[in-house]
Amino acid sequence: MSGVVVVGTQWGDEGKGKITDFLAETADVIVRYQGGNNAGHTVKIGEKEYKLHLIPSGIFYGGKTCVLGNGMVIDPQALIDELDYLKQNSVEANHLVISDRAHVIMPYHKVIDGLEESSRGEQKIGTTGKGIGPCYMDKASRVGIRMSDLQDDEELEEKIRLAVTRKNLLLEKMYDVETFDPEEVISEYKEYAKKIRPYIKDTSVILERFNEEKKKMVFEGAQGTLLDLDHGTYPYVTASNPVVGGACSGTGVAPSNISDVAGVVKAYCTRVGDGPFPSELTNEIGDRIREKGNEFGTTTGRPRRTGWLDTVILNYAKRINGLNHIVLTLVDVLSGFETVKICVGYKYRGEVIKHFPASQKILSECSPIYEEIPGWYEDISQIEKFEDFPDNARKYVKRIEELTSLPVSIVSVGPKRSQTKVRNKIFE
Repeated sequence: MSGVVVVGTQWGDEGKGKITDFLAETADVIVRYQGGNNAGHTVKIGEKEYKLHLIPSGIFYGGKTCVLGNGMVIDPQALIDELDYLKQNSVEANHLVISDRAHVIMPYHKVIDGLEESSRGEQKIGTTGKGIGPCYMDKASRVGIRMSDLQDDEELEEKIRLAVTRKNLLLEKMYDVETFDPEEVISEYKEYAKKIRPYIKDTSVILERFNEEKKKMVFEGAQGTLLDLDHGTYPYVTASNPVVGGACSGTGVAPSNISDVAGVVKAYCTRVGDGPFPSELTNEIGDRIREKGNEFGTTTGRPRRTGWLDTVILNYAKRINGLNHIVLTLVDVLSGFETVKICVGYKYRGEVIKHFPASQKILSECSPIYEEIPGWYEDISQIEKFEDFPDNARKYVKRIEELTSLPVSIVSVGPKRSQTKVRNKIFE
């Protein structure tokens, strides 16, 4: 079996959805392994643009199995809305399967998410308010509701009554806000269950069968390495593990079944939400990058913070994920700049730092050390071959390879499938 993990190497929004869609053409199975509808990805097919939040972008290829893994937390209403959206666009979801071990986002999770964020004041994390963190908290506390519970009305009723009773105490005593009627929640989720049940399976068994049949699989994470709960810029992180290890724990697939790890790298850096950002550009150049790259959140619409590419971050992601390919996206956005910069280290209190620090206090005091590379003015978005790129654009890509000791195997210069240039094959 060929199992390729597509992982974000920065703070997410690197273009993983497009790359997953591109690799899905030659894959048999596409698996999402963590997160929820707090992430979004955009895929452009011809002149039509599609936005998804839960379902892997491989759904646009008929006949390919798409899996929502056990590491995900799933809002049933958001999932049903997405299925309706696909149906309205004549896209069939007959080959979608959902892990019976995935956790279910409940209405109180979303309320608690918003209340917790508000209570942090200036220390807010920048959550999307979709209930992701509170759902993962319940999972860790062993009081969560799982997809398997939606398969049995009696068990679902019992678990919702108990869960709502507990959460109502919290909402009433700690936050002094309106509580939930358990019978209303039960009624609502029973309706969701009817629509979702046909998709719920033991997906680890299905994936093992595909492994035995030597099927090609693509594993897709949401967010990026620096938003990982363990390895990211804590506490400004998501509540799950977007790094490559999350592909195993979030699907039930053994590490030995992963053959390649493709790190998706935006040609510059962006970040949504709060927290230190050493190479951030709070000037006209940053604004130009944001506008040219359409750097606004797929899920929230929030403008993203922008900065130059940071190879301290990139080499950290290489180490954590065991990258053996770089997929470089949005290179076309950098056309038109006299010079482009790459952050190659940090200066901290007179010392040079080459390794990404855990402390957010230290990171906030780090200033970037830049290499400047001559820019290019040509529009590269319609160029057919990488070899025909302007010299300086090719030099930029090759300098990234030198700084990371990794091949840039794919270069993307626009949202369309046709704007993806393969230099080294990931799937044979």
